Amino acid sequence: MLGKVAVVGAGMTRFHHSLHKNKNGRELFVEAVLEAYSSVDKGIDPSEIGAVFTGYFAPTFFEHQAHVGPLAADWVNLTPKMGWRTESACASASAAFITGYMAVASGLRDVVIVGGIEKMSNLTTEEVTDALSVAADNEYELPAGVTFPGQFATMANAYFKRYNVTWEQLQAIPIKNHRNGALNPKAQFQETIMDRAVKVGKKLGVKFKDELDFLKSEYNRVIAWPLRLFDCSPISDGASAAILVRGELAKKYTDTPVYVSGVGFATDSLSLHDRQTYTSFKSTMEASKQAYRQANVKPKDVDVAEVHDCFSIAEAIATEDLGFFKKGEGVKAAQKGITSIKGDKPINPSGGLKCKGHPVGATGIAMVYEIWKQLRGESGKRQVENAETGLIQNLGGSGASCGVIILRR
Repeated sequence: MLGKVAVVGAGMTRFHHSLHKNKNGRELFVEAVLEAYSSVDKGIDPSEIGAVFTGYFAPTFFEHQAHVGPLAADWVNLTPKMGWRTESACASASAAFITGYMAVASGLRDVVIVGGIEKMSNLTTEEVTDALSVAADNEYELPAGVTFPGQFATMANAYFKRYNVTWEQLQAIPIKNHRNGALNPKAQFQETIMDRAVKVGKKLGVKFKDELDFLKSEYNRVIAWPLRLFDCSPISDGASAAILVRGELAKKYTDTPVYVSGVGFATDSLSLHDRQTYTSFKSTMEASKQAYRQANVKPKDVDVAEVHDCFSIAEAIATEDLGFFKKGEGVKAAQKGITSIKGDKPINPSGGLKCKGHPVGATGIAMVYEIWKQLRGESGKRQVENAETGLIQNLGGSGASCGVIILRR
């Protein structure tokens, strides 16, 4: 029997490409943990922490550093406590969260910190692309020149053909996420796409009539057809952290605990060419099935969700795989405003990976941070009204792994 687990604190740095140039990953992690400590309503003594689990996808590439578990524990003054790094590509942080959840739910530890880090700006764009590529299949994909933009572009083309959807319709997703990110002080891009269009227009003496006019222009260059720059999440630095405690201890730390209601983690073929379909992620469907079953909720019960929009098409597919919309309806739901903050099914009120940023190993717990704030009513201008149940979906690579976490107030 698993015990109840609560999230009583959470913190994250601002995600950014250049803001943290003079910091390393361990310093970013300390910043996130200190905010997590300060967010605990009734305070917490760090000596109560029993373990530290840290997601970090590629520290050997980005910082020439391995053995991150004890390093992270040392920098938050928690040695000799239990601690290690989890790695599952972009799902590394949700893997850390679920590891911490299992440690507490099993009774092994009463209180743990789970966190995530990625310090990507040390490398050039080409070097980052190469570092991230190790999450693809080195035997059957990389020798053919496959990149993640290329893989998700393949998915987008398959989706457009199967469901008679256009790239222009897909742009409802980045437009919506930039509007949300403009309200998020932690986001890398704190501006709407129209804000950007106006700035570019003034500089170049060009006038764009609306967001889509800008997005169709040469200033939104093609990255991998049909995906363009504003369809892609950026290179980011950042860290995130959350504090998990046994459910019966939660009121010691806060009068507003948020409980972990269900978790799931699943895998699929690493090679995209081995999949039965390019328009769905088996890992998401299986992980969400596990989480829904444990939480005893259905997709309709989820009030707000953070999903893994590493590319705009990924958000559409995720919302369908999670059961929020029928297959082929994810893009259309965004077009209709259903996934906006004021819509019936708010998706990525943080701005998502596209606008908030995507320091790979920190993303999953940054999603938890957003949902935790939403369920406590602390999200300011991007607050979803009456949110009681929230979900995060954190994809790894091209969907070979996926973590799903359901939190309830």
